[in-house]
Amino acid sequence: MLYYALTFLLVGLVAGALGLFGVAAIASQIAWILFLVGIVILIVHLVAGRGAHVP
Repeated sequence: MLYYALTFLLVGLVAGALGLFGVAAIASQIAWILFLVGIVILIVHLVAGRGAHVP
């Protein structure tokens, strides 16, 4: 998930450098959303992983 966020971030940076500001804005918003989703999934994974350990 974070890989796709970085990919969209790079697309946004390249599009911004080329003057395609509409594409850059959309790509940066997608990157931000994917980054947040990845962080939420990471937190859920860490919290669920702590309670699942039964000896």
